[in-house]
Amino acid sequence: MSKKSNQEIKQLRAIGHKLKPVVTVAGKGLSEAVVAEVDRALSQHELIKIKLAVGGKDAKTAVIEELCERSGGEVVQSIGNVILLLRRATKPDPRLSNLLRRV
Repeated sequence: MSKKSNQEIKQLRAIGHKLKPVVTVAGKGLSEAVVAEVDRALSQHELIKIKLAVGGKDAKTAVIEELCERSGGEVVQSIGNVILLLRRATKPDPRLSNLLRRV
């Protein structure tokens, strides 16, 4: 993934602050359905919040790494049990993209 400038990260975090988690990863971990839903959400919205209810810090780190690998996204921010995930679309939909709509 490309290295983001501090200004870019600040803008993404500001946009993400207003978002609600669209996917929750719970005790069963990353099932195919969860990965498919994350992929769909990233395709439509580009920037999404994901809630992680997977146990300790090591488990959370493992889930984040696998999620990024399988979805092609990158973590912008991780606070507690919530992460902000970004994957830019090649042709974003201005009605759905959180980056273009400026929620």
